[in-house]
Amino acid sequence: MEKYTLSVLVENSAGVLSRVVGLFTRRGFNIHSLSVGPTADDRVSRITIEVKGDVYMVEQVSKQLSKLMEVIKIKTLKESEMVKRGLVLVKIKTTPKNRGEIIEVANVFRANIIDLSPTTITAEVTGSDQKIEAFLNMVEGYGIEETARTGMTALERGANTLKIDK
Repeated sequence: MEKYTLSVLVENSAGVLSRVVGLFTRRGFNIHSLSVGPTADDRVSRITIEVKGDVYMVEQVSKQLSKLMEVIKIKTLKESEMVKRGLVLVKIKTTPKNRGEIIEVANVFRANIIDLSPTTITAEVTGSDQKIEAFLNMVEGYGIEETARTGMTALERGANTLKIDK
């Protein structure tokens, strides 16, 4: 199974996300990652959905999504034609002895240290799934207290845009 990224522009109104997610649920398709946020136009939101499946499944989901009244536009983004990022906040156990090591690892991954306490360091890492997983693997030996992770969000590279036709 391949991973596909769908970029969906929808009307920014109550219940839209529920209807979009419900469409996947009714068909038994699992959403691997989900990110939602407003666009430059307050009336429109962008939903970025990552799914694992085949071309047929993605085509079917896209057709069904396009039938929802609030869906304005849908595009399946190609890996080579998009910029895609996620974010993780990770709280790592620390001692005075290993604090410097953890900070060095964070620096290598260009992570931001956003909170320090006598027993923990909280780091913010943005990037691809692979970068985030690599960082988590590097710090898990110190002990991870907790994580909070966003879904991936994506835009097409260069001048290509997913715009509302006027």
